Amino acid sequence: MIRGIVLGTVIALASACSSAPVRIDSRALGDQASLSSDRYIIVAVDNVPAAYVANAGGTPRGYDAIADYGATARARETLHAVEREYGLREVNAWPIGPLQIHCAVLEIPSGADRSQLLADLSKDRRVKLTQPLQTFATRTEGYNDPYVGLQRGFQQMDVADAHPWSRGEGVKVAIIDTGVDTQHPDLLGSIAAAVNFVDADDAQFRRDRHGTEMAGVIAAVANNREGIVGVAPNARLLVFKACWQSHVDADAARCNSFTLARALTAAFDAHAQVVNLSLAGPDDPLLGDLIREGQHRGVLFVGAAPHTADVQAGLLHQAGVIEVASAESHSAIDTVLYAPGREILTLLPGGHYDFASGASIATAQVSGVVALMLAKNPGLSAASAYRLLHDTSSSLATADGAVGGIDACAAVVTLVGQGTCHFSEANRAAADQNGNRVAQH
Repeated sequence: MIRGIVLGTVIALASACSSAPVRIDSRALGDQASLSSDRYIIVAVDNVPAAYVANAGGTPRGYDAIADYGATARARETLHAVEREYGLREVNAWPIGPLQIHCAVLEIPSGADRSQLLADLSKDRRVKLTQPLQTFATRTEGYNDPYVGLQRGFQQMDVADAHPWSRGEGVKVAIIDTGVDTQHPDLLGSIAAAVNFVDADDAQFRRDRHGTEMAGVIAAVANNREGIVGVAPNARLLVFKACWQSHVDADAARCNSFTLARALTAAFDAHAQVVNLSLAGPDDPLLGDLIREGQHRGVLFVGAAPHTADVQAGLLHQAGVIEVASAESHSAIDTVLYAPGREILTLLPGGHYDFASGASIATAQVSGVVALMLAKNPGLSAASAYRLLHDTSSSLATADGAVGGIDACAAVVTLVGQGTCHFSEANRAAADQNGNRVAQH
């Protein structure tokens, strides 16, 4: 069990198979927020260790066999040769174990045509992957008159009636976003790990709004005489900062291919069971490969559904990702799930509370519901989780009419095969006593 949070240079994460910590190096990457993406590209070359042997009997989530994975001399030499021949300047390089590649962010020469350069590199047999350094944005809407209700989403999804059966006990939820106020009174004891892949500014990490808002609706502590209750208050949060806040006191944030790739790999290394991606952006070959690798290892991804115009090109619009839209909006995606997304009470840095709106907050709530389900059945697949959430959805009233929205209680009760929703006090007490003894299906 991880007992502390370390921000800055190194963080120790408890291994699922050993009491020895696995150390993740988060040395300064430079100020990622200052990079102008149109001057940078990502290039990757093969990086297969000569004597790589997997542990016999390893599970899909086992990463202990590659804990010391690093760049081989051949991979470094190949990358440096490519840089010299194309006049590229290396900004940062990093071996990605799950994909067995050595990846680098490279600055292109002044005056160079980036599209032509990428086309030339794609024909180079030494290059495994090449792409632009792309920009991603969190999905948020702002409102000026927030105090219209309390925990509206919590009530509409009937989370309270799900809690007697599950509170997400021990489920690891990775939040890949901005930083989070790790000292917020309503998150004390909920955060298992926090790593900054953007810069070395620990104070700003704790001042970041968007990630704090997501963390609050997922796992704010219950029954602590503070603020609100998270959808999965007993889940364990793994916070990976890959996005930087665009303005002070604003939710909007930006990320790029490199920071998101590092955060995704860190989530795998930390044995995350759910990855919350409350963001949107273009299709990205590197990130797409990592998401598919995570799915192969049993990780469930919950992401914000793209806007109508983005449907064909969105990063998260791919098989196996549970896509979520705000119930107050309309998505062109037939398979999207809807959750409340307007005036949702959550946390703000500095121990404060406020309302947030948008697909981001809707997505985070569904990540919390998925954690409730995984606590009862850790082997639940993404397809099964989606089908259960879809089939148990209930009518959710919005200003534009009713839609089929997530029903946390119905999903959990159907999963455990016992109980009903809208509990009486007697039934609730019985469920609290028996919930941990319910057979997993």
